[in-house]
Amino acid sequence: MIFLDSIILKSIKLHGYHGVLPIERENGQTFKIDVELFLDLKKAGESDNLEDTVDYSKVYDIVKRINETNKFRLIERFAHVISQEIMSTYKEVQEVIVSIRKPQAPVKGKFKWMGVKIKRSRNEA
Repeated sequence: MIFLDSIILKSIKLHGYHGVLPIERENGQTFKIDVELFLDLKKAGESDNLEDTVDYSKVYDIVKRINETNKFRLIERFAHVISQEIMSTYKEVQEVIVSIRKPQAPVKGKFKWMGVKIKRSRNEA
């Protein structure tokens, strides 16, 4: 197995209108999103040039745009769309992990958050 470097965006906090229940899609709620991109960062480490890496501010913009222009029923779909957009935009990214947490998930009970975590690879069939 080849070890790849990673770029990490942790706990992006966005208000979105995703969920199965009508109240979630009408009122919205806070989502916390983590994105980890796996790629070779050696060239960027040697050159110190932004052109030799993936600009994490642009990845943030992708996540924000997807959140603002969609109302997904499932956060599984939300995470999948984020991963697909990143993989199609940045050919150098070999793998991506997207986690989405719902701190106010509509579940009766005590919990910190509920969510999903997906991993997508370029070598998937």
